[in-house]
Amino acid sequence: MVEKFDAIVIGAGPSGNAAAYTLAKQGLSVLQLERGEYPGAKNVQGGIMYAAELEKIIPDFRDDCPTERHIIEQRIWLLGDDNYIGTNYRSDAFNTETPNRYTIIRANIDKWFSEKIREAGGLQICETTVTELIHDAAGKVIGVRTDREGGEIHADVVIMADGVNALLAKRSGYQKELAPENVALAVKEILFIDPELIQQRFGLKGDEGVVIEIMGKVTKGMVGTAFLYTNKESLTIGIGCLISDFKQGSVPPYKMLEDLKNHPVIKPLIEGAEMKEYAAHMIPEGGYKAVPQLFGDGWMVVGDAAHFNNAAHREGSNLAMASGRMAAETVAELKKAGKPFSAANLAAYKARLDDSFVMKDLKKYLNLPGIMHENKQFFGAYPDTLTAAAHNWFTVDSVDKRTKEKEIMKSFVKKRSVLGLVGDAIKLVRAVR
Repeated sequence: MVEKFDAIVIGAGPSGNAAAYTLAKQGLSVLQLERGEYPGAKNVQGGIMYAAELEKIIPDFRDDCPTERHIIEQRIWLLGDDNYIGTNYRSDAFNTETPNRYTIIRANIDKWFSEKIREAGGLQICETTVTELIHDAAGKVIGVRTDREGGEIHADVVIMADGVNALLAKRSGYQKELAPENVALAVKEILFIDPELIQQRFGLKGDEGVVIEIMGKVTKGMVGTAFLYTNKESLTIGIGCLISDFKQGSVPPYKMLEDLKNHPVIKPLIEGAEMKEYAAHMIPEGGYKAVPQLFGDGWMVVGDAAHFNNAAHREGSNLAMASGRMAAETVAELKKAGKPFSAANLAAYKARLDDSFVMKDLKKYLNLPGIMHENKQFFGAYPDTLTAAAHNWFTVDSVDKRTKEKEIMKSFVKKRSVLGLVGDAIKLVRAVR
């Protein structure tokens, strides 16, 4: 006899965990399937968790959630060859009992979240790969088939949280293959270091943390960004660029990461650290225009599998958790009302998303991915020109300031021309409509 559940959730990342926990708390029978040896074994994330969305799912998460540091300062750096222009926001107001953001180690968070799911009554099975969705004669999804013996399992609805590759949705014809310009490949390392050095180098005390988002010459003219995050006893450093650019370029990701670590601005911050973990991960970067069909008869898709990532603000885990929660809430309401899990009824999930920050933010930046992909000067010419201009301006010599201003303006016109500068400004305005 084939076992049946109210819902099957595929994947144990932020979106899958949010969905499974919400369903279990609502009293539904939920099965969560994970292909890794344990929840989080195959999950990779830059390392920031946003409190607002997790708090909606688990209000008291701060009581025992294994976070690293709460973030009190955000830095944004534009790196040149041996220099940088930067800005930062630091506030003691972030030192509250309910911090806004945390740095995390994903393996610890996923293990903790999975324990919460089991406590709520959810069933988890790891080391299990879902090979395909099962459809009835009318085409409705009624369950999944796994790589285990007798691995057919049925459910009223299947929630796919299987990551950016979205293999199940593709096999069922619900999604197309990933376009190289819509996905980035990021690599990162966790560098263990004396906590006292972290406090000294970043001006911190206690569990305070700093996040540095990095752009500029380190991406070798390709569309991408880098980052450096402070943990309790380690630093997380990484860099990522569009796969379409990696295919055309000659610098592999691991070399870019090494160059980042050896940059004159970065090297002093990580000096003395020992690399303990290396990981690579694909990230959906296509934005609003790359979001696929999100629901159908008996199925829904959440998180990275739905391309929910706000590249402009480097937000992903909060969109993932929000989408998982909203998918589960939709299922719970339909179950309570005794309504079928048809596409028409599951459309309520999309309506929730449209009314939330998830789709509103993605829609705001819908033109940004295309503009960045088609205008590489933002990652090549401008970092060079801006850092050179800053060096000129802050060099105190016998040249009068009006002459310096003219020299700086000439350098921009030489790089891009007047029309080019005006055109770039218009493109940026359109990118953040």
